[in-house]
Amino acid sequence: MFIDRKPLAIFAGIVCFVAATAAAAQTKSVRIGMADTLSAENLVEAIAFANAEKRGVQVKLIPLKSDDITFQAVVGNEIDIGIGDAYKMIHTLKAPIRHFYQLRRLGYFPVVNKEFYKSWKDLDGHDMVVHSRGSGTEALARLMEKVHGIKYAQVSYVPGSQVRAVAMERGNIKVTYLDLANTRRLTTGPMASKFMVLPAGGQSASDEILYATTDYIAANQDVIQVLLEEILKATRAVNADYHFADRERERLGLLKDLPPKMIEETNPYFEQAVAAGLFPNDGGGESAARADLEFLILAGRLQGKASDMNLADFWDFGPLKKARAAPGPAK
Repeated sequence: MFIDRKPLAIFAGIVCFVAATAAAAQTKSVRIGMADTLSAENLVEAIAFANAEKRGVQVKLIPLKSDDITFQAVVGNEIDIGIGDAYKMIHTLKAPIRHFYQLRRLGYFPVVNKEFYKSWKDLDGHDMVVHSRGSGTEALARLMEKVHGIKYAQVSYVPGSQVRAVAMERGNIKVTYLDLANTRRLTTGPMASKFMVLPAGGQSASDEILYATTDYIAANQDVIQVLLEEILKATRAVNADYHFADRERERLGLLKDLPPKMIEETNPYFEQAVAAGLFPNDGGGESAARADLEFLILAGRLQGKASDMNLADFWDFGPLKKARAAPGPAK
């Protein structure tokens, strides 16, 4: 019996075309902006974003010059989601912005050149260098002014912890706040005898949070759900085994431009970061929002009493609650 296979071939071609078109239609993109470039300390979110892309959410990361510019880009719809925090802008401008996931708690340390300073009192009347205006490093520095009864001559802004660490090594900066990786670099490296970390007390407030406009959150719950589920999975995996971050970096081919020295520091960094509790297993939520408000008021960035503030004015807790309820690694 003769079978004409031409119609079958045409039908198969149509099926393939329809399937490809449907897959393309299901893929959604999201523009995420941050006041820095991805480094080893961002491996948790880098892993999550790579896995989100496998689920149809294409992540486009956009490096920006400062936290202020990141906020403006969110408000201006130039990016969809910002990494940082928007508490002050929400509080003072009543901006229609909400936080919805705590990526990392503050993990910055005041590092000084011992040739010039050995205590907080030594910094009275001298310059301080931080990441950017309104950043967590500035809030920490301002808080230390209050705690120790000192006043800096001026506060200068130099974005990028690695940039500030290099400037410390060259002697261009004498005191600054650095992240854990660069604090290790100065205090355990070849120039370790030159630097020390000043006592700074506990740090429970947020370093980086995801935030977006209320309109974007309402209209893109499916995209946000995928992102948060993947971040929770990556976070819990890292907290269960800090080697996970570097293994996934290699397996997924992430951050290929990292210098060999930084790659060598990945496991030591995550060992210390996990021990310090920098990555919240639950994504923050209400406890993080309350801790942030108390910290920002104490640091002078917000005015008022944290107990009088409505957490829902600063956070949308809905997306996180849904992501926590999704199947995944144990909490």
